[in-house]
This record gives sequence, C-alpha cells and structure tokens, in this order.
Amino acid sequence: MADWTSMLWRRFGDGVSPREVSIPKLIEENAAALKASYLSWIYNLGELRINGQRVVDRLEIRSGFSYWWMTHLVEKCNYSKSPQITVAFRLLAFALWATGRTFDRVILASDDARLAKCIRLWCSDSGLKFEWQRLKVSRAKPKTFLKRCYHRFPYSFQALFSLGYYLFHRWPLRDSGRKAWRETTGQLTFISYFFNLDTDAAKEGCFKSRYWAHLPDNLQQEGVHTNWLHLYVKDGLHPSAKKAAIALKQFNITGKGSQTHVTLDSFLSPRIVLRVLFDAFRLSVVSRGLRKTLACSRVSSVNLWPLFDEEWLNALKGSAALMNLLFFHLFESAINELPKQRAGVYLQENQAWEFACVHAWKHADHGLLIGTPHSTVRYWDLRYFFDSRSYRRTGMNNLPLPDKVALNGVAALDEYLKGGYPEADCVEVEALRYIYLSDFTPKSERVMTPSKVVLHVLVLGDYLQSNTRKQMRLLEQAVPLMHVELTITVKPHPNCPIVPEDYPHLRMNVTMAPIWTLVAACDVAYTSNATSAAVDAYCMSVPVVSVLDSDDLNQNPLRGRKGVFFAGSPKELADVLISASSSSISNDGKSLFFTLDPGLPRWRTLLLNSPTLC
Repeated sequence: MADWTSMLWRRFGDGVSPREVSIPKLIEENAAALKASYLSWIYNLGELRINGQRVVDRLEIRSGFSYWWMTHLVEKCNYSKSPQITVAFRLLAFALWATGRTFDRVILASDDARLAKCIRLWCSDSGLKFEWQRLKVSRAKPKTFLKRCYHRFPYSFQALFSLGYYLFHRWPLRDSGRKAWRETTGQLTFISYFFNLDTDAAKEGCFKSRYWAHLPDNLQQEGVHTNWLHLYVKDGLHPSAKKAAIALKQFNITGKGSQTHVTLDSFLSPRIVLRVLFDAFRLSVVSRGLRKTLACSRVSSVNLWPLFDEEWLNALKGSAALMNLLFFHLFESAINELPKQRAGVYLQENQAWEFACVHAWKHADHGLLIGTPHSTVRYWDLRYFFDSRSYRRTGMNNLPLPDKVALNGVAALDEYLKGGYPEADCVEVEALRYIYLSDFTPKSERVMTPSKVVLHVLVLGDYLQSNTRKQMRLLEQAVPLMHVELTITVKPHPNCPIVPEDYPHLRMNVTMAPIWTLVAACDVAYTSNATSAAVDAYCMSVPVVSVLDSDDLNQNPLRGRKGVFFAGSPKELADVLISASSSSISNDGKSLFFTLDPGLPRWRTLLLNSPTLC
C-alpha cells in the first residue's frame, strides 16, 4: 500500500502524511480557479446548442425571458437547495490535483452512486481503471408516512401535490390589499419579505422591518408614498396566512395611503393556477431532449451532470417547476396591476423568483430597478456569482439584471467587482440591516485571566436546522473538555428555534433579545459555518469562533479575516473558545464591512435625487 495516495474527501487531515491529500484543503488552496471552473461549467451548459438553438433559448417561456434562469442549476444555492454543489467542487479539486500525475487506478469507498458515476466517467475518459467499494450507510428517512409516500411518487404527482398544498395554506391572503395596490399614488415600490418584522411595532399595527431599518420612516417624513410587495414567510409572529392577512390590513389602515402593502399571494386566482399548469405542460414539451444533451456534454474537466440529474428533473417537471412558474405568474400579475412606477427596490439574493420579478418589472416598462443584498456577500455563496460572460447583453434571453445594485459597504462591493459584475451598475449605500452598529461602542478591554474562571459564551444559531444541530452537538461534546465554568446564552435564528431539551448536557439560556443587547455580557461568540450573525459579533469587537465544517464549503462570511477562529473537533473548540476569549480584536471591523451613516445620505440620493424620481 506504500504506493497508494489516500484522498481525504471530507477531512482536513493532519497535514503530515505525504500519502494523504485533503480535498477540503485543496479547495481552499485553489478557491479562485475552482470557483471560476464551476461557474464556467454552468454558463457553457446554457450555451450548448441543439439544432442550432442554445439551451437558454430553447427554454424561453416569454419573449426575452428563459426559464433557464429559474432552475436550481443556475440559482446555485449551495447554502440549502443544492448540496451536490459541494461534491462537484470536490470532484473538480480532485481532477485538478490529478493533472500531471501518473497513476493507473482509482478506488472509491463511498455509498454515493452519483459520485461513483462521475468518477467512473472521468476514469473512462482518462484511460484509468475504476473500482467502487460501495459502503453501506444508513440514511435518515422521512419521518412521516405521508412524506415517505410523497418521495415515492413521480415528479408530476409531487408537483401537483406541492402546488395544492401551497394554495391551500396561502389562499387566505388572496385579494388582501389588492384594491389599494391598484389605486396607489406611490411611485416607489419595495419588494421584500413579510418576515423579520419588529414585533412591538407589528402588534401596534405599524410596519417596521429589520431589513430596511428607518428608511421607510424617512421616506414617509419626506412625503414619499411607497408600495410594499411582500413575500409571506411563516414565522412566530404570523404563523398562518390568515393572521398575515389581518396584519396586512392593519398596516394599510395605519399607513393611510402613505404606505400600501400587499403580498405576492394576494394575486392568487383560479386563472393564475390554470396558466401555471399550461406553462408547465409547454415547458415539459420544449425541454424534451435537453436532459440527454446536457448529460453527454463535455464542457468541464469532469462530467458533473450525474450529480444534478435529479435536480434538473425536479426543476423541469417536479415541484420546483410548478412553484417557479407560480411565482412567475404572480409577479406578472402584481407588477402589471401596479400604476407606473418611477423606481423599485428588491432584496437581492439571486433566487429564482427575483429573475421573474426583474423580467416582469421591465416588461411592464416601470422605472429604475434596484437590487440590494441585505446581508453579507459570502465568497462561497454561489448565488451571488456568475461567469463574467453572463453579464454581456446579447439581446436575447439575457440574464435578468436590475439597473443598479445597491451594495452595503466595501466588502460587498469588492466581492461583486471581483466576480466580474459591471462596475457602472454598482452603487454603494448604507447597510440598513446593520445601521445599529453606527451607535455601538465596543468594550475597551476583553481579558481572560487565570483568576477569571467564568467564560461567557454567546451562541448565535443558523437559519438551517442541520447547521444549527451540528453547531450545538459540537459544543455539547466540547464542554466536558473545558476546565472553566461556563455561562451559555443562545440566540436562535428567528426561523430555527433551539430547544434546550434537545441538548441535555448543555446548561443554557435561550433568548430572542437583539444581538447588540447580548454582546456586552459575553466573552466570545460561537457561530455555525454559514450564519451572517458572525459579522454582527465581529463588528462589535467580539472574538468569533466558528464551526469549520469539512462536509461543506467554508461559507463563513468572515472567511479570510484576521482575528477569527475556526474549530472542527470538540478538542479544537474547547481550546479555541478559551484562547479566543482573551484575544485582542480590532475595532475597525465595522468599516471593513459596512457603510454606516444613520442619516442615510446615499440611500436618499439614490431614491430621492435620482432623475427617475424627480
């Protein structure tokens, strides 16, 4: 076995053995090249031609708009929707490592049939022998009988079931605020989420969103009437569409015409549903033959298609297809019923619905459209990045883009420009979601001495339950290894509760208090691999320890920043929580990330002094 090289697929390794190669480490060492390679693969797939017609054009569902832009493949949501993207990067890293090396056989020890198919194809193309040692790994199955049945049915049945489920739960919002929407005098529209609202204000019937800080109040004081198109998200404040409809009505009453509120689901109708089903049938017809063409493509060093075949079927025939088409029709209806607008602003994460929104807005010939990423732009959050060739305007089924992207500081601006986004279309504005940091004064001193035997840990939960569970389990295993007394305060994400009973070996206090009220009492913040809450703590000069998850790309928004600590094992976490608590953290974190001015002069210039709003 001395001649064998072991590829550590999910581990970083000790870095000592010359016969061990860590794939996660390779990815980080070759991040730029691998990222460019993957984005190029997506772009080239869309440019493949069938009988002289590009795949992008083959999927045109409206003049100038291709459904291609709404597929999971293009959305690239490796955060939650497309976990196979991480596997794709591992394959690309392996192929890069293999370049120029001589060997005659590859043995794969895994339970992943899709991965085995990819490596088999690569070995066949490279003239290498391939052996698959299939492992037996028990995987969690859907807990309920209905979910198990759902996953066994054909994609078409899953699609119809998902559509019916959605309509049943959202129908109470139908027509809510729609009359006021048609009659609005406002000429500035915001497209946002009916989520993350100020609880106290909402109970008083007033609309205040943490996404937009006091910008709505400023506009109201200036006499600017605004329209708000919300995407309803179930949460503790509005746990049902019926309660959301009641709140929406109250917001409109309180707004007295200066703010007009409606939800996307307000435009649901039997006619819309029939149009969705018709377009789904058309999409199924025009997409015939595409799957085979894409599966046989040779536009990358590794044929990655087997990883995404099921995802593609879901996007073209399954629940994703019907939901995407429903959102497309709802945006068409909502934006067509809106009186002519001078400008619109939407939260930009490059999700599928956003491309439908952009197309509908421009097709209705409204004014300036602005997309704004409300949080951090993480290096490995691939939704924010495209192959630079995608930004070229060819005149046919182009990538739907806003007229301007409003970026909340130098960090986000830098990521966009490095990703090839047109500089002329970028504008720097204040970070609304983080504007509270402008008034925050960090602790002058943060010291952990031998006599200080109590360590105050602030745990910041993740949006995804899987990430939160991994984060909490690691802490649970690390606590017995720490020889100091701990106080653990846990702040869950609003959409992902943390129940103390699930972690019986941790003594903790769970709170939903704002993060800035919790920082003063903590010595160190502990976060998941991906949550943007890590940046809040960092900007408040709190030492941050984050999970280093070798099962995923390093999606931490603090990746590459000095003074940030990572831990991948219980022992590492135990050690680094103590050492980090006594570290000196720079007080300039705020300026490194965000533009902060409570007066919002940049937003005011963009929205009030723009020629389109004169």
